[in-house]
Amino acid sequence: MKIGILAAGITPDALRGEYPTYAEMFAEQIGTLEPELSFVTYDVRLDEFPASSDECDAWLITGSKFDAYADEPWILKLCELIREIDAKGQVLVGICFGHQVIARALGGTVAKYSGGWGVGVHHYQVTGDIPTLPKLNDIALCAFHQDQVIEKPEKMTTFLSSDFCQYAGLIYEDKILTFQAHPEFSKAYEQDLISLHDGGNLTTDVAQKARQSVERENIQSAAMMAWIGKFLQG
Repeated sequence: MKIGILAAGITPDALRGEYPTYAEMFAEQIGTLEPELSFVTYDVRLDEFPASSDECDAWLITGSKFDAYADEPWILKLCELIREIDAKGQVLVGICFGHQVIARALGGTVAKYSGGWGVGVHHYQVTGDIPTLPKLNDIALCAFHQDQVIEKPEKMTTFLSSDFCQYAGLIYEDKILTFQAHPEFSKAYEQDLISLHDGGNLTTDVAQKARQSVERENIQSAAMMAWIGKFLQG
């Protein structure tokens, strides 16, 4: 089974020598759990798109530094591909930017959140009864975002929510699964990403609190990545 990874972003230059790209994080982690899957990456930022969604059996959209509500040509083209995947009933998974751009393409609304940056380990309450979801009431994952979905597509159901992010996890039947947070991020990568943006995008106070949360909290990334691997297979 071939999984197409639509790479909307890449690991920052300063961290790329130590960590894989975002596409590689998914291919390596899911591939270890589901060795029968194969992966092909399309760098959609560089206008590398499949000729048709039929080129792969299922799809995954990574995170990105770009705004999912922007009207850059590649983002609009990605929205068209999302609608094609949805119309054909193919499986689609989205993470952070992927979560947001899927929501946009299917009729939701994405915006910069007035509450600021969501970084460090965030806790999300499981709000829906999803039979395949690991039996957890509270899921903690690494987060790194300022934008978020403020109005979900009508067809999708919320399964993760928090006071900071109302639509943190969205699902449509056994076809579409999206997370605002990053199940692919290790705690080490999250720490280094926070340090990279400390004093820039993040104030020192926000960065320090985020680092403390990563040091203190356990995360359920392994369980979520295992679920994604199974979900991609339908």
